Amino acid sequence: MSMTNQEPLTSFEKIADWPVDNVASALIRDGELAHTLGDDEHVFAVASVTKPVAAYGFAMAVEEGVFEWDTPVGPEGSTVRHLLAHASGIGKDAVNPDRAPEDRRIYSSAGFEVLQEKLEEETGIDFAEYLKLGLFEPLGMNNTVLKGSSGYALETTAADLARFALEVLEPSLLDPSTVKEMLTPQFADLRGIVPGYGMQKPCVWGLGFEIHGTKDPHWMGSELPDNAVGHFGMNGSYIWLLPDEKIALLALTDKDFGEWAKPLWAETNDAIWQELQG
Repeated sequence: MSMTNQEPLTSFEKIADWPVDNVASALIRDGELAHTLGDDEHVFAVASVTKPVAAYGFAMAVEEGVFEWDTPVGPEGSTVRHLLAHASGIGKDAVNPDRAPEDRRIYSSAGFEVLQEKLEEETGIDFAEYLKLGLFEPLGMNNTVLKGSSGYALETTAADLARFALEVLEPSLLDPSTVKEMLTPQFADLRGIVPGYGMQKPCVWGLGFEIHGTKDPHWMGSELPDNAVGHFGMNGSYIWLLPDEKIALLALTDKDFGEWAKPLWAETNDAIWQELQG
């Protein structure tokens, strides 16, 4: 990937000082890769950063007619849309939902796995292969592989995830209207818990992508616009994107999310956004 020559961005460079063994980061500005840091070919297990990538694959299946956003899947009253927006009522156990659909935002990898099974049944293709053929190979994400669950089993590099971010900002594999739908609040009034950050009222989510909204405290920080989207993973990685401004930041580490990350991630994101605005 070619990189534009930009003046150093102090707030971005500070990511190199995070208290982790390995970190790789990339910043996209104006729809182009502008800054990188660390080994962008180092493979990280990114935990729930898997979800937006998997959701892009599920959206391809929607466009291909495998199912529609509103096709019933999962518990009674649940659809593809509910599963990807964490609104199906499923928690840890897909067979025994915690609540009825549209009652609470219950963050769930199990809901993603229900949809993964549905896609594999309908297509006869393993979802890891489906992603490889439909998403990873076309974008040149050659060091990325899904090793199981569509909720958390992605391994990738900063270079590859930057390729994904560029695709989300300027869609070539999906119709832009499909991507816009994924980045739009779904069942917007639902309250729920953001893992590590407690109850949020409302807990805004798109389809596979978390939406910043007015959540506070939050891993994205407090300065980013309400329509910032992205995801973080418990393995210590995150990505956020600003679709209108064509900006994205990703930071991948090998240190599990915890108290070290909460102030640091928020402060980093606030500082980068402020510096980008000049």
